[in-house]
Amino acid sequence: MEGDLIHIRHWLKPVAWLYGIGVQLRNKCFDAGLLQQASFELPIICIGNITVGGTGKTPHTEMLLKMLHKQFHLAVLSRGYKRKSKGFVLATPQSSMLDIGDEPWQMKQKFPDVTVAVDANRRRGIRRLLGGAVDPRPDVILLDDAFQHRYVKASLNILLTDYHRLMTDDTLLPAGRLREPVSAKERAHIVVVTKCPPKLKPMEYRVLQEQLDLRPFQKMFFSTFRYGKLKRLFGEQGAPAEELTPDAHVLLLTGIASPVQMLMDLHNFTRHITPLSFADHHEFTSADIEKIEKAFTAMQGNKRLIITTEKDAARLLLVHDLSTIVRHHIFVLPIEVEILREQETEFRHAILEAITTPSA
Repeated sequence: MEGDLIHIRHWLKPVAWLYGIGVQLRNKCFDAGLLQQASFELPIICIGNITVGGTGKTPHTEMLLKMLHKQFHLAVLSRGYKRKSKGFVLATPQSSMLDIGDEPWQMKQKFPDVTVAVDANRRRGIRRLLGGAVDPRPDVILLDDAFQHRYVKASLNILLTDYHRLMTDDTLLPAGRLREPVSAKERAHIVVVTKCPPKLKPMEYRVLQEQLDLRPFQKMFFSTFRYGKLKRLFGEQGAPAEELTPDAHVLLLTGIASPVQMLMDLHNFTRHITPLSFADHHEFTSADIEKIEKAFTAMQGNKRLIITTEKDAARLLLVHDLSTIVRHHIFVLPIEVEILREQETEFRHAILEAITTPSA
């Protein structure tokens, strides 16, 4: 059910109150024009959230890329969290995760014809993209995880909230996981409830709509994850896809903000799952590799698999001291997003309308 992963640290609410004063003061400065927003002459779509990680930003950004990349010249601009480089970096086929970060690397691998760049200063990044850094010049720029980056005025703000951790049930950091008060949702043009069960009942949709209490001008959609075929991470790329069967014993290896939904979904295929979770964007150390090796060795059954995410795969590829047998058994599970309630056409229309309608 929604809200089932919310955990409030009530003793930290006084600190959260002080944090909220600072956030609200910053937002009021933007609203009053004391802090300036930069506008640009091309459509800019922002995909983000007001919580700390785990809402599915990268899969939803990839959904937009898949939807639009054959019709427009697209560019994705990200901060490139935990990269080792500085400033503006334009991704190339030779770029590593250390150069641009795991999520931008993942998107560049899946969409090589799309421009991917990273820059913590989004205004500077956009100006570089429009100033001749790439050819052809982008028609549309997607800002990944930039809902709080108000120095850029987006044409369309898409706000994501996890079905299991609705922003309306949460509270501000550090007592909860909200970066901003729930009232910040009013800046969104589209709100997507992500990671929904694929068979939500009509009554559940209505309850979610009432809880989020959106304005008339805001559109609301619901999405779920759809999983692709397992792909071998190391070598043998042409080998037949491994099937996830009820007799499989799985070590679920993740370094993402919220692996619970993936764990729940995999239980539909097999009950033999051992989760091994690390922090979001985790860099695997020698001690971590030893832990992975031990967990795999301890697994029972004739069919043993290590399943990881596409984001974790970017970091695991940099690990060189995994044993041969562990490398052979690591598989990547691709994730795609599906819009529920047969609203894919309506969602696409809302995106295209923002792209083709001239800015005021």
